Amino acid sequence: MKNNIITKLSIALFAIVWGGQVQAQSLVNQINVDDLPIIFMGKEVNIHIIAPEPIQFVDLSTNLLIGDLPSENIARIKVEQNGDELMENATQKKQLRSGMDIGIITVVGQSFLAQYRAIYQEQEHNWLASNIHIKAEDMQPLEFPKFKYSNYELKRFAMDIRAKKIKKPIRKKKNLKLRMLLNNVYVLDDYIFLDISIENLTNLPCNIDTMKFSIEDKKIYKATNNQSILLTPLYALNNQTKIRKNYRNIFVFEKFTFPNSKILKIRLIEEQISGRVIDMKVNYSDVLQADTF
Repeated sequence: MKNNIITKLSIALFAIVWGGQVQAQSLVNQINVDDLPIIFMGKEVNIHIIAPEPIQFVDLSTNLLIGDLPSENIARIKVEQNGDELMENATQKKQLRSGMDIGIITVVGQSFLAQYRAIYQEQEHNWLASNIHIKAEDMQPLEFPKFKYSNYELKRFAMDIRAKKIKKPIRKKKNLKLRMLLNNVYVLDDYIFLDISIENLTNLPCNIDTMKFSIEDKKIYKATNNQSILLTPLYALNNQTKIRKNYRNIFVFEKFTFPNSKILKIRLIEEQISGRVIDMKVNYSDVLQADTF
């Protein structure tokens, strides 16, 4: 009980610190365009806006700016090469010039919105920034119903679990010189965290093709009657794909339930040609006895 109280206080303190970083923005009913942070942009220079969590979408207010999402937390924006022609075709004939406002860039993450004024500059390229990290003071907090916790927060929780010492694993399975361990199961609100380790007992590295999670029948009477429901993790702490000796990862799921007649199957499949496979069956009672943190 004492440990649970301490853990809850730690989570509360983290929420206060994270919330405090964006508190100033949350108290502002509206932000004027002139008060937005400025990004200076020029032709032939891409600006990479780096977010602390996956970006949901990016809005560019004018056709003078174009961009894409090369990675889940990076927005790549640049000035349209034919910007002068676009300006000439406008109602008021103009040309791009230094100091001109060329649009508003809006980046929306899982838990925040950040906006910037894009100002055109004709300075040499080495004067312009090529990447910008979104600062906490530039974030306006948002709340989407389907994202109770952002990936940033899930990462922090998973790292807290990763820092814990492994005691006696709940389940273990050995096959073809691979050993799979379910170190523990944790629950936080509507999230389930699976702490899983893999030990490679050979000198031959194991290249992971996939980790599969599914709800399946305990007993299969006929192949046609078998019902398998795949579970997709919301988040995994690392993307390690090669196991030389030891592997440990934290997988996060939305809360799931299943009857006693079914089990949770965790399966590791190695890349072909070898294709070693090891799977572990987890009872619902193991999930019901999950720890908190």
